[in-house]
Amino acid sequence: MLVEMIAGVYPLVMPDVIQEIRACQICADRFAATETAHSPRPVLRGAPSARLLIAGQAPGARVHASGLPFTDPSGDRLRDWLGLDEAMFYDDSRVAILPMAFCFPGYRKGADLPPPPICARTWRARVLPAFPAVRLTLAIGGPAQKWHISGAGNVTDTVRGWRDHLPQVIPLPHPSWRNTHWLKKNPWFEAELLPVLRNRVSEVMTHDPDSD
Repeated sequence: MLVEMIAGVYPLVMPDVIQEIRACQICADRFAATETAHSPRPVLRGAPSARLLIAGQAPGARVHASGLPFTDPSGDRLRDWLGLDEAMFYDDSRVAILPMAFCFPGYRKGADLPPPPICARTWRARVLPAFPAVRLTLAIGGPAQKWHISGAGNVTDTVRGWRDHLPQVIPLPHPSWRNTHWLKKNPWFEAELLPVLRNRVSEVMTHDPDSD
């Protein structure tokens, strides 16, 4: 229902490179050999006017099934962190969602496999210039932080140093519920970073591009 609602309210107007990515099959053999034996289904969104870029890791099994990013508990938590409802979050004209790997990597022994590096090597340098209006990048998790933040180390240290990367980039931990222990161990994240994150996202989302 959510997929049909979002597609109906916000028709997809995307750069040609996204259509190329959606047809990508370079990992077909890799995915066929996983426990899920699935086919590639690249999941990404965005229009050239997008001002907020969400750079995550890779879709999970639920997102692979829905074809819409963050249609899982991680998405609920992320939207809460950002202070966005679903309509704004899925507004392609303002938000681009470009994970480091565009397809669900599959399972090994019941656990998610890491994002295949070949995806970023093949596509990321080509797709990012298609979004020239981006004013804020949210680098979620280690792979995104290493790509978007020069010299990024481990996730905790990188997120702890979030002030060093404003106003263009804000590093975040993955919003997975598996990271609930991390959040409890690092209360500064919710007390100090989240208010700034919400304010910065609000600025970017409500900005009038004609004022540039």
